[in-house]
Amino acid sequence: MYYIYILRCQGDKLYTGITTDVQRRFEEHSKQKGKGAKFTRSHKAESVEAVWSAADRSLASKLEYRIKSLKRAQKLSLISDNSNFSRFFGDEAEKDYKRIRVF
Repeated sequence: MYYIYILRCQGDKLYTGITTDVQRRFEEHSKQKGKGAKFTRSHKAESVEAVWSAADRSLASKLEYRIKSLKRAQKLSLISDNSNFSRFFGDEAEKDYKRIRVF
């Protein structure tokens, strides 16, 4: 199982990534010990805002790319209301991805 996540970082920035373990990845991003992404080394991760699950890496990578292509306002809308998911990605995408609770 793969997870696609959106983090809120310092400076009210948003970061999107994929992982097999959201808790571990968040800690890597927030501790800034060289294991986080280049972006989160300069913008410390503060919270996990949204997480979706996908059956495999290919599906996760596709959603990550599509989320990264959204404008900031659209990302914020997606975070606050998952009913926007089908609006941004189509009804068919809902069968491949499931929003899960943030820890």
